[in-house]
Amino acid sequence: MTLTPENAAWFADTFGKLTANVGQALLGKSPVIRLALTCMLAEGHLLLEDAPGTGKTALARAIAATVQGTHSRIQFTPDLLPSDITGVTMNDQNRSQWEFHKGPIFAHIVLADEINRASPKTQSALLEVMEESHVTVDGTRYDQERPFMVIATQNPIEQAGTYRLPEAQLDRFLMKTSVGYPDRAASLQVLAGSANPDRAKNLRPIIATRAVAEMADMVKQNHADEAVLDYVQRLAEATREDGDTTLGVSTRGAIAMVRAARVWAAAHGRNYVLADDIKELAAPVWTHRLVMSPEAEFAGGTATGVIARALDNVAAPKERAAS
Repeated sequence: MTLTPENAAWFADTFGKLTANVGQALLGKSPVIRLALTCMLAEGHLLLEDAPGTGKTALARAIAATVQGTHSRIQFTPDLLPSDITGVTMNDQNRSQWEFHKGPIFAHIVLADEINRASPKTQSALLEVMEESHVTVDGTRYDQERPFMVIATQNPIEQAGTYRLPEAQLDRFLMKTSVGYPDRAASLQVLAGSANPDRAKNLRPIIATRAVAEMADMVKQNHADEAVLDYVQRLAEATREDGDTTLGVSTRGAIAMVRAARVWAAAHGRNYVLADDIKELAAPVWTHRLVMSPEAEFAGGTATGVIARALDNVAAPKERAAS
């Protein structure tokens, strides 16, 4: 059943309230908050590449508090083991039976801090749960609760002792963005409240986790016209054919765009997706999925440039509302 205009209006109003609530903890960062909430409602995961101290942890905690969900933080280090993330089965000698002790991955919002500092084996422990929303330990499947979002961070400054995320894992993240430093006005507010810097702990929930799951199900029915889907496909093909790339947007990447665009459109009160939604989301959804050729990187080429060329060269369809 297609999303109705009334449902879209309610969705946009609720989305605005969620953004405003999270914004009390992360001042002056409404665009980043909207992207993060879009990621959550599209049931995807977010990669933040930013310097330390820009509010990445505050963002994760504020979202969890806003949706009345649980929150966990995993500090990735070279000695971190997969079982430290997923959990482990232990023998309870008093009861003479094996019990599974859930790891920190079992939370609604999981902050995977400095994910590129763990070994590839440990990084790969996230792949199943991020893609399938469940963990399999000793042959037993344990399902995640909804909503579930991993917010992983990378420090772009210090690269010593890090392991570059492989393309297969990068492709699991619906979006990649950065928080960045606040502007002067927001910075002054932060400094004025420095006696109580943890603003997230004072947030009141706006919505229950069950309702968030219902919103995610509702927005899946948002109308995406065939012309818009064709536009997404042509853009993806343009990135694959670009001379600066050795790997363009995958089919998973194209699907991720449609999922995110459906949420983005509903967040603007529309029950149909426009080409403008695709244009606005192209950079956060696609740049991390491109692999640049060595020659292009040496010449100063960037994934952002490839996306910009695709948007310039591929004609967008005319605006058309839901049928």
